[in-house]
Amino acid sequence: MDNKEAIIQAAIKLIEEKGEHLEEVTVREICKRAGVGLGLVNYHFGNKDKLIEQCIERMINGTVEHFQNIREKTDGFTPFEKLEYLGNMTLDFLFEHYAISKISVLTDMQSPKENDNTYRTYAAYLPLVAACRPDLDEAAIKRKTLYLITVMQQMFLRYEIISQILGIDLRQKENRKNFHTQVLHDILEV
Repeated sequence: MDNKEAIIQAAIKLIEEKGEHLEEVTVREICKRAGVGLGLVNYHFGNKDKLIEQCIERMINGTVEHFQNIREKTDGFTPFEKLEYLGNMTLDFLFEHYAISKISVLTDMQSPKENDNTYRTYAAYLPLVAACRPDLDEAAIKRKTLYLITVMQQMFLRYEIISQILGIDLRQKENRKNFHTQVLHDILEV
């Protein structure tokens, strides 16, 4: 393993250990675990924040790929049930991994890239939205998929405001599930 990969692996382990306390992850600790000098973080990544973003993107990528491969678990489901299942898995992951998910979503919003996690999530949802609404044209399917992803991100990022406005605590799994189902019905009009 080269130095850059050693730094990434050490940082990922620390991120997983610290959870929501990412401010406790230090460059010194990352380098000590990776067995490299302090200057290599700046050399390879520019700064600690860019390293953390790259690590989080890698961590989320694995999860997004898993979401794209849920077909085995959803054999026999209707397209709507598959979309509901995928949405619940996505929201559960976001809330269960709050700190890294928040960084991932905000990074995608602040610096959108062609194949970022938001785009990959969109790509995973698109065929399911199309299967739910085969009567719609391609442009309408793309819009509805975009609406769905955007609403889910806002459900996650603004859960406290939603709680105040609607009286729904989205930190509770059953509340998320029910609210997500309602959002699907509202957006897909089914």
